[in-house]
Amino acid sequence: MSDEKKQPWLNLLALTTVILAVCATLATSKGGGQSTRTVLSQSQASDEWAHYQAKGIKGNLYEIEALRLKREIELAPKAAVPVLERSLADVEKKVAKYDGEKAEIQKVARGYEAAKADAQTHGAAFGMAVIFLQIGILLSSIAALLNQKPVYYLGLVVGVVGIVYFLNGFFLFMSA
Repeated sequence: MSDEKKQPWLNLLALTTVILAVCATLATSKGGGQSTRTVLSQSQASDEWAHYQAKGIKGNLYEIEALRLKREIELAPKAAVPVLERSLADVEKKVAKYDGEKAEIQKVARGYEAAKADAQTHGAAFGMAVIFLQIGILLSSIAALLNQKPVYYLGLVVGVVGIVYFLNGFFLFMSA
């Protein structure tokens, strides 16, 4: 066996490859978490919209009842009008109640939709980070096998792009 002197750049290559691998692992983990957050937020938004629709149906039934009472008031004898008007007032209160509840439910549903969009934005950045970091690791491995510094430098540049996307996954300083 010959005693080949180890080239110092190979130590740097090994260190940077480990750093890229750690960042890739963390980006994969964070991306998975954002994916889970996306699915949960979508599910919660869907639940709220179903709740909104249920309130809308109930409110619509009271609106129909209000229209019926208004028509009945037009046709009723004067003695029956006060009773019908009280019934109409009660029904109109319920219509207003359901409209208010729908507005609140809509606000909550839109909040979940916003959380979903935010999670998708963060997740996309982490996904891009994983791609670039893996390519950087691959190029570093090829550089070590072929003992080629230019391939290592290319891998380093690609890895740095991956690290930028990784940081963007947290801070969103780059637009989509």
